[in-house]
Amino acid sequence: MAWVVCINNINFQRKSVVGFVELTIFPTVANLNRIKLNSKQCRIYRVRINDLEAAFIYNDPTLEVCHNESKQRNLNYFSNAYAAAVSAVDPDAGNGELCIKVPSELWKHVDELKVLKIHINFSLDQPKGGLHFVVPSVEGSMAERGAHVFSCGYQNSTRFWFPCVDSYSELCTWKLEFTVDAAMVAVSNGDLVETVYTHDMRKKTFHYMLTIPTSASNIALAIGPFEILVDPYMHEVTHFCLPQLLPLLKHTTSYLHEVFEFYEEILTCRYPYSCFKTVFIDEAYVEVAAYASMSIFSTNLLHSAMIIDETPLTRRCLAQSLAQQFFGCFISRMSWSDEWVLKGISGYIYGLWMKKTFGVNEYRHWIKEELDKIVAYELKTGGVLLHPIFGGGKEKDNPASHLYFSIKHPHTLSWEYYTMFQCKAHLVMRLIENRISMEFMLQVFNKLLSLASTASSQKFQSHMWSQMLVSTFGFLKSISNVSGKDIQPLIKQWVDQSGVVKFYGSFAFNRKRNVLELEIKQDYTSPGTQKYVGPLKVTVQELDGSFNHTLQIEENSLKHDIPCHSKSRRNKKKKIPLMNGEEVDMDLSAMDADSPLLWIRIDPDMSVLRKVGFEQADFMWQYQLRYERDVVAQQESILALEKFPTPASRLALTDILEQEQCFYRVRMSACFCLAKIANSMVSTWTGPPAMKSLFTRMFCCKTCPNIVKTNNFMSFQSYFLQKTMPVAMALLRDVHNLCPKEVLTFILDLIKYNDNRKNKFSDNYYRAEMIDALANSVTPAVSVNNEVRTLDNLNPDVRLILEEITRFLNMEKLLPSYRHTITVSCLRAIRVLQKNGHVPSDPTLFKSYAEYGHFVDIRIAALEAVVDYTKVDRSYEELQWLLNMIQNDPVPYVRHKILHMLTKNPPFTKNMESPLCNEALVDQLWKLMNSGTSHDWRLRCGAVDLYFTLFGLSRPSCLPLPELGLVLNLKEKKAVLNPTIIPEAITGNQETAINPSGHAQLVGFQNPFSSSQEEEEVDMDTVHDSQAFIFHHLNMLERPSTPGLSKYRPASSRALMPQHSPGGDGTPAIKPQWGMELARKGTGKEQSPLEMSMHPVATAPLSVFSKESTSSKHSDHHHHHHHEHKKKKKKHKHKHKHKHKHESKEKDKEPFTYSSPASGRSIRSPSLSD
Repeated sequence: MAWVVCINNINFQRKSVVGFVELTIFPTVANLNRIKLNSKQCRIYRVRINDLEAAFIYNDPTLEVCHNESKQRNLNYFSNAYAAAVSAVDPDAGNGELCIKVPSELWKHVDELKVLKIHINFSLDQPKGGLHFVVPSVEGSMAERGAHVFSCGYQNSTRFWFPCVDSYSELCTWKLEFTVDAAMVAVSNGDLVETVYTHDMRKKTFHYMLTIPTSASNIALAIGPFEILVDPYMHEVTHFCLPQLLPLLKHTTSYLHEVFEFYEEILTCRYPYSCFKTVFIDEAYVEVAAYASMSIFSTNLLHSAMIIDETPLTRRCLAQSLAQQFFGCFISRMSWSDEWVLKGISGYIYGLWMKKTFGVNEYRHWIKEELDKIVAYELKTGGVLLHPIFGGGKEKDNPASHLYFSIKHPHTLSWEYYTMFQCKAHLVMRLIENRISMEFMLQVFNKLLSLASTASSQKFQSHMWSQMLVSTFGFLKSISNVSGKDIQPLIKQWVDQSGVVKFYGSFAFNRKRNVLELEIKQDYTSPGTQKYVGPLKVTVQELDGSFNHTLQIEENSLKHDIPCHSKSRRNKKKKIPLMNGEEVDMDLSAMDADSPLLWIRIDPDMSVLRKVGFEQADFMWQYQLRYERDVVAQQESILALEKFPTPASRLALTDILEQEQCFYRVRMSACFCLAKIANSMVSTWTGPPAMKSLFTRMFCCKTCPNIVKTNNFMSFQSYFLQKTMPVAMALLRDVHNLCPKEVLTFILDLIKYNDNRKNKFSDNYYRAEMIDALANSVTPAVSVNNEVRTLDNLNPDVRLILEEITRFLNMEKLLPSYRHTITVSCLRAIRVLQKNGHVPSDPTLFKSYAEYGHFVDIRIAALEAVVDYTKVDRSYEELQWLLNMIQNDPVPYVRHKILHMLTKNPPFTKNMESPLCNEALVDQLWKLMNSGTSHDWRLRCGAVDLYFTLFGLSRPSCLPLPELGLVLNLKEKKAVLNPTIIPEAITGNQETAINPSGHAQLVGFQNPFSSSQEEEEVDMDTVHDSQAFIFHHLNMLERPSTPGLSKYRPASSRALMPQHSPGGDGTPAIKPQWGMELARKGTGKEQSPLEMSMHPVATAPLSVFSKESTSSKHSDHHHHHHHEHKKKKKKHKHKHKHKHKHESKEKDKEPFTYSSPASGRSIRSPSLSD
């Protein structure tokens, strides 16, 4: 296939796009008479195949998942309906929203397998997703205003801005043309062949060619008045940024060539494309989006040489995007279930870059962080499955039945689940590396790239292009061929099933046998856990050195005897060898005189995805913290020492803080641990507050200890410690649970005497941390006789804090800091004061800062405060304000973040009684996820997350019970509870076979999108309550019916007896009868599917009568294109003639209907009708 995409008109004022696509198809089958493409929100004007007009049908079932008539409100029902709607337009299954009929004149042409050229004219008007326009409301031309537009979206979202086959596995070559104003620059994939100006020099056309076969999902576009920088180290790399940001761009991208060199060196393969472009834009959908030969970044990643904290973060983003160029863009995936391979490889090689750039400590700390994240998530939600396999059986159809969303498609996944999915994928790649060695691992990657590179150069043998797609099977086969090792058990454990391992360890030392008796238990019954059988490494540090032991974890074995190499310490004193070969002197007075053991570690290399709870004495944790050289071991010991508030723990932590050779992140963690220990020891604590004397010695003047030295951030380790210690100190509490006055005065002095004049680095992050420290020092207010807080009766300490915050906020308006870090901290501090009762709780300030126009970090901080206020004060007004922003805010990222924050900090949950929980809110959120977020997959999945958090899987408790609470089952001769109100625990997440629109599929009908040829069963768990169901179907008769389904002639009434699994108590649930009738409308040849009706009791089916519809209502506009061309009536008439011509040709052959399970309707509208 070859594509031409031409956008010849972009209007920033109206936010509209006009263009056409041209697709060249080489038919591989003789009887090709329909072509399905993906297209969302595009208005299709005309389709031609080989210059002949072609009829087409447009149907997008994801616009409205469950139709308005449906009274259903349970999430189980929605999830199944949504999965079916996404499947109905899934390009990997050969489906699409746009179905084009091949004109009968070309059938012979197709039978001879000759080339077809399809030409589609389309336009986009104010797109809600896929393309994002940023048009600042200031004076000047669009270029002067910095107006720009860029493509964005979650997973394969190219269909949102032009018709295509939106699949990662459909590769083709591309020719891209964009006509823009002369002051604008268009950036797209591939090589810029030429730029052609119009005669009047007011517009120019950019011509791009991408000859490497690429999927439509990896095509991108950015248009704006960009400043251009050719990379001084690599001329094939070009950087683009918005006006006046060029100096920041130069500094930010100056490092990129080193990332290129690293990847090319380890992969022993050149970068696959002839060029690379980075574009920095405002209001980014995500911070990093990688596409073929280009990446789109958030402009907020740009920074100058004065900024410390942002530098490593931005470099990590650049490295991530480049890793995805090799695996993700150049090599694509065969299907969604192979996504883990690409995410895993790109994450793994990015990890290697991190290790080389930031060192082994940073790398191991990152791996530990990622491991902790995935473990916490899986234990909370019940598991992340990397390679979902969907069997045909009904039970196996949902391998992740513990989840409230389908994992069959990326577009139905929760955003958090997908983030964790990527995290787990790269950790599993690391496990594979542990099994086969890094050398073999890199050879496998090289082999994949070499095959893809050879295939990409085969311009006329497109069957070779499949080498550019990776599958799980192909990847495992490469590993087997290269390494000769069988890693199937590892894949079965971590890829084909979900869950992590939970170990509990304890030990005893047997002095007589000189043996360590280690007991390791597993918990594999909790959600998100799995049983582990296999090798497990244990490291034991003894007096004579460090020894590794590999234990075999069997089915039932719990106890393991490990022989010790050292006798107890009665021998003469000598240095103790550590793991890294270093020998150190230790003070052994704390240890057990009879035992040679210093400390024990389970799985030190993190070669199992696990959570370990290990019990050892406090002195062992202290030795481990002081003398173990692995940062992960030090972090673990800091966490464990929180439970041992003793003078010895205090001393060990203080020693770590003073050790300059110790990894800075470990020292930062030690600060917070020391604060917790000091609070637990508050009654026995002696001397100055924890860390104060240490901070004074390290960072204050020798002559005047309360004055901090002039800032000098040349040592980054010291800088991070300097800004963390005051934040931890502010958490100290005295016996009255108040922050000691001495500590508050100390922090206020640090702010007062802060001097950054001689420092070459900015101190904005440092000052922001000082405000965080002030916020940490705030404790709940003690009110007398419920007095109202005013500025006059404020606590004097709080008054000082409030004055500082106000001063900082005012200064920020005059001299804004980088990324407005200080405003962000001030807003958080004000919310802390409100929550602790020092200032009146009021969201007005936060709402003003959350308005569109403020910097995004400020908006997020302000919205966080409003979300918290909504929860604490149970404010319905603020909840409505937040929901309104989710629907109407111009920035997709902000809308997504509000949903995420509401999910993380919900105003109420499914098990709570709350005045906020009411029927109107249920309807509002249902509408939001059902139809209000159809143009942004991520937003819709976020709305589902929130709905689940608030209401759970089953019917929300705040809805009134249906009148038919009990239903009579004549067959069983007993009354049972209506299935729609069965509690969540019983219903579970069962896949339903009911069509998502609430209509049973007709027996004998084959659903056009159903892969199964069998008759569908009707599962009653997610059916509406009977009364609402009947009511809705009688109401349906008011609506105009749509022609279709002419070739089916079922019996006038046919009962379906659903097979239904028994309820939770073993009682068989109801088996109602479904009566179905098809009534004809008018005298036309084609009959309409009249929606089926259900009777709650097994009696004669409900007979249905068709009313003649008098007016065509607007309800169908979601599924057709209504083009109202008042000024183009002639053209309009011509289209109608054309339409009738095609219809008459086809009527004799076969009725052409297109019925979707998610719409329950057929649409037969080739072009500009209505």
